[in-house]
Amino acid sequence: MSDGLPDWLPAWCADRLGAEPVGVLFEVRQMSAVFGLRLAGGREVVVKAREDDGRAASCVAAQARLAERGFPCARPLTPADTVGALAVHAEEYRPGGEPLMGDSPDVAARYAEVFARLMAGLVDVTVPPPLPNPRWARWDHADPGLWPAVPLLDDRDQAAVPEHVVDTAARVRKRLLAADLPCVLGHADYEGQNLRWRDGEVWVVHDWDSLAWQPEAALVGAACGSFVHASPPTLAPIESSAAFLDAYQDLRGRRFTAEELEVAWAASLWQAAHNARWEALHGSTPVSGEAVRAQATERLRRADAA
Repeated sequence: MSDGLPDWLPAWCADRLGAEPVGVLFEVRQMSAVFGLRLAGGREVVVKAREDDGRAASCVAAQARLAERGFPCARPLTPADTVGALAVHAEEYRPGGEPLMGDSPDVAARYAEVFARLMAGLVDVTVPPPLPNPRWARWDHADPGLWPAVPLLDDRDQAAVPEHVVDTAARVRKRLLAADLPCVLGHADYEGQNLRWRDGEVWVVHDWDSLAWQPEAALVGAACGSFVHASPPTLAPIESSAAFLDAYQDLRGRRFTAEELEVAWAASLWQAAHNARWEALHGSTPVSGEAVRAQATERLRRADAA
């Protein structure tokens, strides 16, 4: 069968999974290409292919360790392979579940519980750091200027980005770079769209391509700002981010230091600023842009980001 599948995919499946695809369950093409496939013999799998930037092997290995330990994520069926310029792997198909909607402090605490489990599960997972970090979380880049180099954004008219977004991002990045905290492995795209729930419990956490190597407080802070299931993505309410941070610390059994709390609040703004820049450069409705405008002053105050 072809059905628009890449030419390399049938042979890769035969070699790595023991059977060629005979049906397509779904196909999603965004930053990566994701194919839900039914193989000859009836097995259903997911194959993911993305630009090989050196991150995939560590991300897939960490995902495999978590799955082995019973964390609710799809179990990888192969390591990351190199296919031309792509990094490719297969994982089990884990359909079902529903999104958890809402942005209240109670909902935030439920998302925090899963994030605490996730971070605890990664503590002793030893893989090469998955660098560079995902572009929306890459405040720690070494590129010239404020933003990490992303050609599809950099080639557009930067004058379209509102001054309050640029100012917020600059103050956030300055505060984050001033911190002296050890880096750990964590999920850097903890949006509600990447989780599914069943009978009140989390059923699956997706998007393990988005692991990052940053201070725990920065990873938790980013998650407390981005957890809301919304399209397009936006910032959680401040009181819900605070509830997320409190619940996470309680569940991990350790209170953050004053510096860690400041870093968490700073990081809670970076992804929203990135999204606001994206909106402005694409002429989209400024959902994140308005959230940054409304919340930046208080979040920056909590971050001590002058």
